[in-house]
Amino acid sequence: MATRNLCVILVIISLSAYGSLSQAPPPPPNSACNDVFVSYTYNGGRPVPPFDSTNQAYRFESTVTVLNNGRDELKSWRVYVGFQYKERLTSATNAVLADGTPLPGFVGNGTEFVGFPETDLKTAIDTAGDLTQMEVRVELVGTQFGVGDPDIPLPNNLTLVNDGYTCPAATTQGNEMHLCCSRNGSSRLDNNLEDNFLPRQDGDVIIMYDVTSTYENYYWAQVNISNHNPLGRLDNWKLSWEWMREEFIYAMKGAYPSVVDTRDCIYGRQGKHYQRMDFSQALSCEKVPTIIDLPPTSENDTNLGLFPLCCRNGTILSPTMDPSKSFSVFQMQVFKMPPDLNRSFLIPPQNWKINGTFNSDFECGPPIPVSPSHFSDPNGLPSIRSAVASWQVVCNITHFKDQSPKCCVSFSAFYNDSVVPCSTCACGCNTNPSQTCSANETALLLPYSTLLLPFENRTREALEWARIKRMTVPNPLPCGDSCGVSINWHVLSDYRGGWSARITLFNWDDNAFEDWFAAVQLDKATPGFEKFYSFNGSALPESNNTLFMQGLPNLNYLLAERDGDNPRKDPRVPGMQQSVISFTKKKTPGINVAGEDGFPTKVIFNGEECALPAIRPSSGHKTTAAPFAFVIVLALLFIH
Repeated sequence: MATRNLCVILVIISLSAYGSLSQAPPPPPNSACNDVFVSYTYNGGRPVPPFDSTNQAYRFESTVTVLNNGRDELKSWRVYVGFQYKERLTSATNAVLADGTPLPGFVGNGTEFVGFPETDLKTAIDTAGDLTQMEVRVELVGTQFGVGDPDIPLPNNLTLVNDGYTCPAATTQGNEMHLCCSRNGSSRLDNNLEDNFLPRQDGDVIIMYDVTSTYENYYWAQVNISNHNPLGRLDNWKLSWEWMREEFIYAMKGAYPSVVDTRDCIYGRQGKHYQRMDFSQALSCEKVPTIIDLPPTSENDTNLGLFPLCCRNGTILSPTMDPSKSFSVFQMQVFKMPPDLNRSFLIPPQNWKINGTFNSDFECGPPIPVSPSHFSDPNGLPSIRSAVASWQVVCNITHFKDQSPKCCVSFSAFYNDSVVPCSTCACGCNTNPSQTCSANETALLLPYSTLLLPFENRTREALEWARIKRMTVPNPLPCGDSCGVSINWHVLSDYRGGWSARITLFNWDDNAFEDWFAAVQLDKATPGFEKFYSFNGSALPESNNTLFMQGLPNLNYLLAERDGDNPRKDPRVPGMQQSVISFTKKKTPGINVAGEDGFPTKVIFNGEECALPAIRPSSGHKTTAAPFAFVIVLALLFIH
């Protein structure tokens, strides 16, 4: 009997043990991934004040994990997280935002993370499975709106952004999203690396951050800003970045901080560490300094100038216009702070931004380590010097939805005696509710002569023209275009073998434009282009539909608006330049000049795309171009 009971007990124990084994937890998802594993885990949250039942704010804490289980080192990892609940990110460890947004910042439309200070993830093969070198964990803290317990505020998308990888849709399990991204077979890492660095990328503006010499507690860096957009430029550029390790700028050559302020050093850790330093000689201790170019008068300054390719007053021209003036360079001495006092410990600043006064906004990526730059020997010797370390920042033009153009276009033609003016509020409108014009009414057609008048002086002529042409006049009248620069495109002639146009640039601004340029896109007419008569222009070699133009040597100055000869009664006069352009029809058979083929579909002035009218002049009423030509000649006489 005892033996039987013992056997029963043993069987029960065995079954219990078997049951325990059968209920063992499944292996973690990353164990089945043989390439790059990415996950997003929501760790928890709680409501935060103010308490609002319709739009409650919640603190959230999450973790983004990137694990390299593949055979190739993951260089400069980049992960996109598709936040969707109006999130504001307060902090992130081991990473920064790729678009340069400082924290705290809004990320509710999704954002991209990049590694900082470590950017690369090594393989298990190279590290004997050392997770500290294979994996990065980004701890996120922020605020989201509207998703409280028991719901989980997961993003709507998660993916690895690095080139050469393919990622499936993420799998969601409870409070976690994860996926395994595989390297494309045709883009193995060994084929893309140059000296174990990622290849350099292209963009509208490229910024190189080159460390040229390094010491225990400071280094010298050279910053090169180059314009790679054939139709882009920068005027009065301003460059900023964010120091992440309490660095400060002591000296510069070729550029200068917009604000010279060393208070943060004097009263901060820098002053305690460098007690014997004369901070009255330092230039900037701001965490986010703004750097500006020097004027040409500083080119021979012994302290700030005497540096090649500097001191152009912030102007970086299009490479199409002048390759030698399409970049700007400066140097600076950067002091470091403990625990970074090691000559080989070099970390570039993050969150780069650049803009100009009459230019589009740019969105800059993070600094990516690239192969060290090479420079010609400063002493003229036939040798090349290498940078100690180099990083590349790629910036591309971005257009925001609420951004207004800065220039506009009017259309006219020899076969119609009315001008289609710039559109109402083409460059924005005054939001003052007391204004006495309509921002929604279509601009009135105008006689040629009004193109030389400021908008506020056109009313009488516009109303008289509407009466003569029996056009309906809205009440209130349409608002003006509010543009500092307007461009008139006039179809001058159309005959069997060819046709011609005249382009006129008007500057209504108080500032002149030196070294201006413009471009027009003619979808069907460009192959027939012959010549500019008063501009230096040509068809862009890399495009089959764009004409590029600039002023002739010593005539490339678009003057500012000025007073009339008798300011008491004469309206102000715009700065102006014009040229006739001839075309042949031999290379464009079937072209319909009077239709839409004779008018540009895009116009650019100094890198900015101009607003176009919605209609073209109709060919119903033939007339002559003589009146407008007479007005132009008369204006030129006044200007000269």
